[in-house]
Amino acid sequence: MELDFYRHGLTDIPDAVWSATDLRVLNLADNKLTSVPSRIGTLTSLHTLDLGHNELTSVPDSLGSLPSLTEYLYLSDNQLTALPDSLCQLAGLRYLSATDNLLTSLPADIGSMRSMRELRLYYNQLTSLPDSIGSLVSLRELYLRGNRLSTLPSSVGSLVDLRHLDLRENALTSLPESLLGLPKLGKLDLRWNKQLELPKWLPQLEAQDCVVLL
Repeated sequence: MELDFYRHGLTDIPDAVWSATDLRVLNLADNKLTSVPSRIGTLTSLHTLDLGHNELTSVPDSLGSLPSLTEYLYLSDNQLTALPDSLCQLAGLRYLSATDNLLTSLPADIGSMRSMRELRLYYNQLTSLPDSIGSLVSLRELYLRGNRLSTLPSSVGSLVDLRHLDLRENALTSLPESLLGLPKLGKLDLRWNKQLELPKWLPQLEAQDCVVLL
């Protein structure tokens, strides 16, 4: 079952949602929602949830109680300052987008989300990444453009399936040499990092068929 309330001008989630116990896809994007009730955690059949383009300042811990949420969680273009630690319980989730928010950090255990293939976090206020991010062994694309990162944890060298790393418009001053250990990395975008001292090993990365954009 699918419910689509895209651009309906909603300020509250309709009652019809809570009676749909077999709901698999819920689209609440581009409304005027300022909060999501904790009962969202009762929608245990949900595999796709779109809460993007609203006015949310937080999302409930109960999102982590959605065992079937494996396809898609979209939280972009809200006013989120943090993601709940409970999201790390979504071990089967493959796609998470939380772009265009006010995030200053990520949950310390984000590495528990081991099925993650695509993680979009551009245009936030992140100053660092947790070491556990290196445990996202299924991750193929990581988008971090427009944050405040000065460096990356060396654990990113464990992202053995990573193909695309977007680091544009940050405050990078250095990069971990562990990036050389990414066998599938095909694109590293470093543009608009004015303080970055280019590492001497960068030509080695390019020799591994990685396109480096400066």
